[in-house]
Amino acid sequence: MSEQKRPYIEIEHFSFYYPERTEKVLDDLTLTVEQGEFLVLCGPSGCGKSTLLRQLKTVLAPHGRRLGSIRFEGCPLEELDQREQSAGIGFVQQDPENQIVTDKVWHELAFGLESLGYDTPTIRRRVAEMASFFGIQTWFYKNVTELSGGQKQRVAIARSLAMNPKVMLFDEATSALDPEMVGDVLEVIRDLAAKGMTMVLVTHEMGFAREVATRVIFTDAGVIEEEGTPDEIFNHPKSERLKTFLSKVL
Repeated sequence: MSEQKRPYIEIEHFSFYYPERTEKVLDDLTLTVEQGEFLVLCGPSGCGKSTLLRQLKTVLAPHGRRLGSIRFEGCPLEELDQREQSAGIGFVQQDPENQIVTDKVWHELAFGLESLGYDTPTIRRRVAEMASFFGIQTWFYKNVTELSGGQKQRVAIARSLAMNPKVMLFDEATSALDPEMVGDVLEVIRDLAAKGMTMVLVTHEMGFAREVATRVIFTDAGVIEEEGTPDEIFNHPKSERLKTFLSKVL
């Protein structure tokens, strides 16, 4: 009998309002992210995708009023301290410039582990593993300022993965990159998917989503309009909103 996969993230009847606003940005959302799943969130600009993703990392969540619940491995997210969230949930943002916190590549890879209080041998081992996996060895000792945008984004991903998170969240991780750099970052994400990493990706790269995702959720106006496998979403869309969206992006 095969081992049943467990849910890592459970969102139930979740709604969100920005301060002093009466309209919901997210409206009664319910979804689960299973272990090993590669979930893609797509939809038109301003539909709430990034807002939803940031709710899964409280230090990045926007201020506002929340209704409903979010659980990580069965525990209410708000009850997890920052150390537990940092170790369990990796987050890669849109702009690589906003994620770099040290001056050297090697120190950037080690920064998260140092912040969590890991011992030096463990830090060195994990940093070496990440440098090898991401092909960072040749620029390991460079100043971060010397790197391209794509290289900085690879470092940001490697730094998060060094902490052995259960889930990786990507918020438009290629949107701030030059076109020639986009493929490099998507290739890294593709490799992680092949290794069974649990991921949630907000992206406009629909060709990539179609190829790699295990499930796609289409959101519009703060609600889940449609969800299914890539084949169901891209080849057999049901809602008119989804059909209109796909006609513009494919």
